[in-house]
Amino acid sequence: MSTQSPSSDRIWTVPNALSLARLLGVPLFLWLILIGQDWWALGVLVLAGTTDWLDGKLARMLDQTSRLGTVLDPMADRLYIFATLVGLTIRGVVPVWLAAVLVLREVLLALTIPVLSRHGYGFLQVSFAGKAATANLLYAFPLLLLGDHTGTYAEVAKVIGWAFVIWGTALYWWALVLYVVQVRQLVLADRTGANPRLSIGDP
Repeated sequence: MSTQSPSSDRIWTVPNALSLARLLGVPLFLWLILIGQDWWALGVLVLAGTTDWLDGKLARMLDQTSRLGTVLDPMADRLYIFATLVGLTIRGVVPVWLAAVLVLREVLLALTIPVLSRHGYGFLQVSFAGKAATANLLYAFPLLLLGDHTGTYAEVAKVIGWAFVIWGTALYWWALVLYVVQVRQLVLADRTGANPRLSIGDP
């Protein structure tokens, strides 16, 4: 695998400002879900998705890719997934077992951090499975939110939403397996004196 590092340690960039704004929208998004303002919550989510696309495009266009940006961007995605999961679990839209399965995955992922740190690495290269899993879950939960309403559109949204949940959860765990394999390869290579060329990223 080829080495890929962010081009800059800059903090104050336009893409980073958009990512930070998206992060600041997470508590507002969760509050809107908890008080039942679903359409406003979906509006915040659409705005967050727009800034997610825009910050990546601007980072490349303005040559403002940064280490901070590679952390903020996936962090925002995870927090929106987590906020939606918490809100929908409290409202009884999704079962507790689903929340437990997704949270357990994050706990197991976190256990790899000290291992990587001991070997001088941050997060490793993002896999296609990880990107696909995040995309599926980001589609799934808003659809389940709509599915909590009444009407034909709600029934359709619920069915499609659960399809995304099933695929997203499966891919989420598969991405973890791939990540653990990468970590294991890195550790074994370090022990044998090899020089693994693993990219920095996020699963």
